Amino acid sequence: MKEIKAFIRTTRLTLILEALKKAGFYNVTFNTCEGTGAYQNEEASPSLRFHITDSELVKLELVCSANDVDTIVQIITKNGRTNETGDGIVYVSSIERAIKIKNGQDASSEFIKNKNTD
Repeated sequence: MKEIKAFIRTTRLTLILEALKKAGFYNVTFNTCEGTGAYQNEEASPSLRFHITDSELVKLELVCSANDVDTIVQIITKNGRTNETGDGIVYVSSIERAIKIKNGQDASSEFIKNKNTD
């Protein structure tokens, strides 16, 4: 199993989610976040919560089979790209196992099949 974590522009979220769903990947978590780095967005402003200059981003996360990583990364980069500095970054890491909170059972095989099986 692999975890894909992407920090993307807020304006690209809908395009990415639609493309992932079209490809059969429905199990995605996303939330807004703030970030800072060498690139300074023209729209960046001092955060009300943190004493740094920041840009609003979306963090997108999903768990999938190692076989699906390249496809998912390609979908995210293709639909997230504006060809401007600050488009974001994608991280891929290994997941050892997944355990259901409800009953403590191993759920690793369920997440390998991230695609909707309806």
